Amino acid sequence: MADNAKQAPFKYEWFTLGDINGFFGLMFDNMTVLSFLAGIMIFAFGFPAEIVYKRMFPGTAFGVLFGDLVYTWMAFRLAKRTNNPKVTAMPLGLDTPSTIGIALAVLGPAFLSFKARGMAEMDAAMMTWYLGMATMVLIGVVKFVCSFFGGWLQKIIPQAGLLGSLAGIGLALIGFGPIVEIFGMPIVGLIAFGLIIYTLIAGIKLPRNFPGVLGAVALGTALYYILAPHGLAGGHYQPFTAQLHFGLPVPSLDFVKGLGEALKYLPIAIPFAILTVVGGINVTESARVAGDDFSTRDILLTEAVATLVAGVCGGVAQSTPYIGQPAYKAMGSRAGYTLLTGVFIGLGGFLGYVGFIVELIPRAVIAPILIFVGLDIMCQAFHACPIRHAPAVALAYFPTLARLVTIKLSNTALVATESFNKMLVAVDKGLPELQVIVALGNGFILTGMLWGAFVAKLIDRQVRAAAVYLLVCALLTFFGMIHSAAPDGNMYLPWTLAYPANQVPYQFTLGYLALAALFLALSFSKEVKEGHAPEHY
Repeated sequence: MADNAKQAPFKYEWFTLGDINGFFGLMFDNMTVLSFLAGIMIFAFGFPAEIVYKRMFPGTAFGVLFGDLVYTWMAFRLAKRTNNPKVTAMPLGLDTPSTIGIALAVLGPAFLSFKARGMAEMDAAMMTWYLGMATMVLIGVVKFVCSFFGGWLQKIIPQAGLLGSLAGIGLALIGFGPIVEIFGMPIVGLIAFGLIIYTLIAGIKLPRNFPGVLGAVALGTALYYILAPHGLAGGHYQPFTAQLHFGLPVPSLDFVKGLGEALKYLPIAIPFAILTVVGGINVTESARVAGDDFSTRDILLTEAVATLVAGVCGGVAQSTPYIGQPAYKAMGSRAGYTLLTGVFIGLGGFLGYVGFIVELIPRAVIAPILIFVGLDIMCQAFHACPIRHAPAVALAYFPTLARLVTIKLSNTALVATESFNKMLVAVDKGLPELQVIVALGNGFILTGMLWGAFVAKLIDRQVRAAAVYLLVCALLTFFGMIHSAAPDGNMYLPWTLAYPANQVPYQFTLGYLALAALFLALSFSKEVKEGHAPEHY
């Protein structure tokens, strides 16, 4: 009887109680990134909120919906293929470093630049939106191509370069601004920050195992609305007005209008694309180790297409597979949490309740989560790289710091445009200091990757490989792909620049070439051949 009995059909346990916990974690991660995007654009750059909520959010959220639906389907497919009822879907969401980096280094500065050219505010905002769409399309194309060569990219770019440039963003662009927000409203901000440190960094549970992030947001928001109306919170009180911003992610060719401007920001966009591709390889490998062997190419292609879909539909932030699939698996999540997150974020972008929630929570309360993300990125860079590469990781920070200084000094609310322009051409001894800072900050992601890479190769006694990276720096510098002398970071033919800006491409390039030549000469010395890379720094 047993031999003749029909085998029971396979049943995938795609939804469990663990999916509820997974949903809140993944959903809140995405909500936090959307909050940062809105806060940077609206409050830091004075961008019209209507464009953010009605134009940018729907397409951005649709990219998350598309990606999470595909990842959910991939989990069902893998479960059936492997006869494993406990497959956990790969989590997908908005990439935090690139969302913040593009808002601070592309969208915001572009908006101010358009207004400086004489555009009306709404016209400048719409042009910035077109530029953001085009940037996403370009990133999506780069990611699509790189998905077939991701392993090769991971091999030729040392981790110190990849993670060091990302860690610089964690320090300067992700972490610094929120610290200012927290101390701009100390009581509310520090309470929320303290709970984030207590639960996420120190790893101490709250009573009754209450979620730390939810506790920080709930308590901080409550304190804000209790204290701020009476002037007791230390910052400006913004009364909350319930308003839903409805908008549909309609596919269009509007991104074509921004392609010309977006090409100028390729030195920033391309490294962000490469970073998510390499990150996707890493998180797919972590899922495989945890027991779910997804196809790396399928994971990467999905995030590439999701980014393309978002860009065509009006989105301005790229999606990426999140690190932590084993953590979601450990909490019992299957495929329900990605389905719920995709639907919640997607519909929230269309119906407007995502913007509603973003407006409800004060920035001083959401800022500590951002600081945690920045700290996590910085620590990961040092932990994941060999100890001896620590100097290479640290060196990759500096271009991002230069970019931060440029952003602050070019803010007309802090420094008048006339003063900024005077400092830019103030020749005393050598190149103007502000001109050097601007050049160091332009193309900061790519610069950080190359700096970290050449130092890592040098530490490993691969002196000729280090020289090759310096030659790449020289080539990119000459045409403004990195170290652009133009305040807006545009590429150029160096002989078209005016003095003293025209000194930057020639002098910087010669400097890199001279150092590369020196290393090539030293590579023949017996000391290089006999030396060993240090085990500790």
